[in-house]
Amino acid sequence: MKKDVLIVVDMQTDFIDGALGTPEAVAILPRVIKKIQGFDGTVLFTRDTHKTDYLDTQEGENLPVAHCIEGTAGWAIHPDLLPYVSEKPFDKPTFGSVALAQKLKDWDSRGELGSVTLVGLCTDICVISNAMLLKAFLPETPIIVDAACCAGVSPENHEQALSAMKPCQIHIINE
Repeated sequence: MKKDVLIVVDMQTDFIDGALGTPEAVAILPRVIKKIQGFDGTVLFTRDTHKTDYLDTQEGENLPVAHCIEGTAGWAIHPDLLPYVSEKPFDKPTFGSVALAQKLKDWDSRGELGSVTLVGLCTDICVISNAMLLKAFLPETPIIVDAACCAGVSPENHEQALSAMKPCQIHIINE
């Protein structure tokens, strides 16, 4: 039987109301919870994961705000979402998770994968990166992004990312 999958991207304290939090990220939290509660399928989480040398990395040089340092409170999945985490999140040191894409490709190769829906943060960085990576790994699988359950670094960047995904045959919904 095919399973639909909901990917909750980087809904971590640092991105919601911590070091890189935004009002838009805070605003989507209840919608993400509602989406998870109403989702009939498998729910998986990703977790942005950096080491203490983050500021010495290329990403740290381009975004010099220490965030999601492994083991810190800001790295954790937001407490309001913890009841919905049923398996270890996919820790990812970069924007897209190859391990997640490989797992879903394995399910697909066994005929077990229906569709993949992404929600979370940030639309213009990690959501788009994971959506594009999944589309590359799973070209015949419907890849969906629920714009109402995503937020970008800014509202403008959120809209630009949604516009960029559409011609790549990633379905954008607003639920």
